[in-house]
Amino acid sequence: MKKIEELKFSSEIITKAKELGATLAGIANIEDLKSAPSYVVAPLMPPYSGVGANKERIDDRKPGEVIWPEGAKSVIVVAYAHPEEKPELDYWYGSNDPIGNRQLIRIIKGLCEWLMNSHNVGVFHLPYHVERGGIYLKDAAVIAGLGCIGKCNLLVNPEYGPRLRLRGMTIDIELPSTGPLMYDPCRFCDERCNKVCPQKAFDKKVYSATEYGRNELPGRDGNYNRNLCNVQMKIDEETAEVQKIELFDEPVRVVKYCRRCELACPVGKGKVID
Repeated sequence: MKKIEELKFSSEIITKAKELGATLAGIANIEDLKSAPSYVVAPLMPPYSGVGANKERIDDRKPGEVIWPEGAKSVIVVAYAHPEEKPELDYWYGSNDPIGNRQLIRIIKGLCEWLMNSHNVGVFHLPYHVERGGIYLKDAAVIAGLGCIGKCNLLVNPEYGPRLRLRGMTIDIELPSTGPLMYDPCRFCDERCNKVCPQKAFDKKVYSATEYGRNELPGRDGNYNRNLCNVQMKIDEETAEVQKIELFDEPVRVVKYCRRCELACPVGKGKVID
């Protein structure tokens, strides 16, 4: 595929993703991703089995290791906006996936069908968790031009801040990455995201460039402690209440995970989302 054809096809994919309901979409070439921070640092970090991670690995991969689907050459990343005024998009109703994640799954499934049926492209719908065969979506989103990793350890987008949910898929066609952006709103910020954490997960440096071989670390400076973050997630689960929700015939347990750092970020505040 010639360069101009690659760019046209990439644009067509992104347009289709938005037609299907994605807020944003981009493409990351897998060769670019292999040198992204998480792909280098995560396999060196202690094993993690906190909330959302599958303690029983699906194969013999090492902790933090990504094994790419056969034939995968590019990743399509889609983002779905999660504004402060719509917190229910990320609520867990019993064992049911959050509404926002279901929307992302629907978008990716639509893209898969369109790419296979209209373009004869080989696709693979990635699981969300690396432990279950997924990839590091935040890094993929950076390479795809959707934002940067902020001091909150989340993807921060110029329009929506960190209030986005991500999902990805791979295709067997090599396309150029649509990013990264030359964008960094956190460089001179007052770190209000770090200050509001109820578990003080950003208060101490837990990773160093000397130990991990690069400067891009969790929390940017190595000060994000995912184990403390997990403490809050467990509290959120333990204090979840059973409620009557219109979507269900019977009352269900509603888990509302902490978003304090995400909601404290001023980037994208005031963005009106339909």
